[in-house]
Amino acid sequence: MKTKNALCLLLLMTVAGGAWAYGGSSNSSVRACTKPKFSEFTPADKSEVTANSSFSFMASTQTNPDSISVTIKEQHVAISITPKNQAGFEVTGTIPETVKGSFARININAEGPNGCKGSDGWLLKVAP
Repeated sequence: MKTKNALCLLLLMTVAGGAWAYGGSSNSSVRACTKPKFSEFTPADKSEVTANSSFSFMASTQTNPDSISVTIKEQHVAISITPKNQAGFEVTGTIPETVKGSFARININAEGPNGCKGSDGWLLKVAP
């Protein structure tokens, strides 16, 4: 009788272990968040520039180019986006006339492939 009970117990443990091996995890459907990254800010951070001068930066390949938004002192700035093969996207724009004589931060916002949001920016001194 003890041998029969031990055999049944072993059989149950084998079947139950196999069922648990295929169990789902709550994290199995979660995708990794890939945020866009920004680099090569021109002109350099804290540089002095004039109004109507141009600026540029690079957005990583993980950036959805249609989601890129640039503001300066809460004003939306018109931008041009140029794909650069494996490097990502070159983004260019012009500093508005309305910010001359003050410090202005160029704020960048964009989304990555999974809808993950990224932001960055840099500060410039705009001459009077």
